[in-house]
Amino acid sequence: MALLIQKFGGTSVADTERIRAVARRIAASREEGHELVIVVSAMGHTTDQLTGMAASLCSDPPRREMDMLLATGEQVSIALLSMALHAEGVPAVSMTGTQAGIITESAHGRARILEVRTERLRRLLEDGHVVVVAGFQGTSSGHAGTPEITTLGRGGSDTSAVALAAALGADGCEIYTDVPGVLTTDPRKVSDAQLMESVSCDEMLELASLGAAVLHPRAVEIARNYGVPLTVRSSWSQAPGTRLTSGPARPIGSEGLELGRPVDGAELEADQAVLALSHVPDRPGVAATLFEALGAAGLNVDLIVQAIHEGASNDIAFTLAATEMERARQVCQEVLAAMGADGAQLSAEAGMAKLSIAGAGILGRPGVAARLFDTMARLGINLRLIATSEVKVSCVVDGQLGARALRAAGEAFELSDQQLRHDPPPCHLGDPAVRGVALDRDQVQVSVRRVPDRPGVAAAICRALADAGISLDAIVQSERTHGGPEDRRRDMSFTLRRDDRPAAERALAPILRQWDGAGFEEGPAIARVSAVGAGMACTAGTAARMFRSLADAGINISLIATSEIRTSCVVAEADGVRALQAVHQAFGLGGAERHAAEGTEAPA
Repeated sequence: MALLIQKFGGTSVADTERIRAVARRIAASREEGHELVIVVSAMGHTTDQLTGMAASLCSDPPRREMDMLLATGEQVSIALLSMALHAEGVPAVSMTGTQAGIITESAHGRARILEVRTERLRRLLEDGHVVVVAGFQGTSSGHAGTPEITTLGRGGSDTSAVALAAALGADGCEIYTDVPGVLTTDPRKVSDAQLMESVSCDEMLELASLGAAVLHPRAVEIARNYGVPLTVRSSWSQAPGTRLTSGPARPIGSEGLELGRPVDGAELEADQAVLALSHVPDRPGVAATLFEALGAAGLNVDLIVQAIHEGASNDIAFTLAATEMERARQVCQEVLAAMGADGAQLSAEAGMAKLSIAGAGILGRPGVAARLFDTMARLGINLRLIATSEVKVSCVVDGQLGARALRAAGEAFELSDQQLRHDPPPCHLGDPAVRGVALDRDQVQVSVRRVPDRPGVAAAICRALADAGISLDAIVQSERTHGGPEDRRRDMSFTLRRDDRPAAERALAPILRQWDGAGFEEGPAIARVSAVGAGMACTAGTAARMFRSLADAGINISLIATSEIRTSCVVAEADGVRALQAVHQAFGLGGAERHAAEGTEAPA
């Protein structure tokens, strides 16, 4: 007998007929001998309707009252589903988040779960009941210890389900939805998107943070952190769906179920080199030509960043092993000469090291990157390059300071010696280079122009944004400098959520006023297309292949940001869907390409 947590979303319980179908499915699982805790969302568009009613009455409703209102949606669902289960002959008890023992922070509208007090749930399971729990909600102690209803924010029912699975030590957590599982991309934009049989939690965190809406990042974080076996399945079929892979089950620490340390490791890769090209032509195909040539020369590039600039030129920088620097310099010179890029400049610098911190949901917690940069600033360590993703933040520093930087990062994030690694293995051998592709059109690109090029500046900028609760995605430092040696300046570009743009400008204004000539600037409308795969770092030519697919489609890249398992390109907003389709096809992720590679016919 297995203890399973099953979650059904709003479309699965959209009306009474669908609720009956869900009840029959639950009854069948119980007949197989499983103990069941069921988590449900509000019916259909209930949450949107309730939000609309609130807006019609009050332009800025209090967050507490919104939680009181929105929590009622799930209460309707759990009662109706419990009734449907009774009609199927299944003893069932409905419970709100409060009754189920879900204890949260006191942050209305976005609370994180601290603990789940499971005593009542376990008693009901022992008595043979199916327990139906309202997702998306919990209770906090509130002011002066008074209990308050809280909601968990977007995707909260997924979070509730995986948290219950972690707290109960469940044998599995199944997320039932209106798609067959996790697909290689959005099927509404790419008709031959395919089902993934499995995907790692790290890969899923990247895809979810990039806009793949099938699972919320917070739910994936919990599964990764506590080793919860998690599956995404269709509510309308018996197909096995997509299995998310993570490590072994781990106990919940004292910090809080969702407030555990976001960083669980740090590593240093020594003997690195940085090559930087500035004033290169800003047109489709430049990045593709450059990195195809490097790949053809057998050079394995690691981090890549490209920053947009005014005018018709751009800057590109990348890292690779210091032993390959001179060969890479020669290849770059040959490429620039073939392009006729007479005004381009090339520099190469050895003796560098790459410092990285790793964890789950790093970018979803704005203060994490800022803490790393603060730590480096206190040591007087300048950041040569920065690369960010949902599971890792990396920065390139002076190699002579690398060991000191690693120790300081370990102290800043309270890591043990066993969690600090020197020169780790380069990649996940055997994993696909690209497992999925995502498009995010909810981003804006902003730049801070002409900020001082010295230790502490990146930290000050990121700290101001973190203190305002703003999460950054790509962080790209320009290779182009302004001014002389005594007052050298650089530009930095970011992508962030469109809704956060006004708050970002307000948060940065006091910082930028300190530096004469510094300013805030918003770029043109953008879309971000990203390829994600755990095998990317050990598959030569992956980035070049992505860049070539965009060039062949006539799509210009304005910004590039990479990590070990993700390559993101910012393009014009109007080119977003075409970019997604081009990259998906380039990696053979569609049905026709996959069947051709396997030597079989695609289904009609």
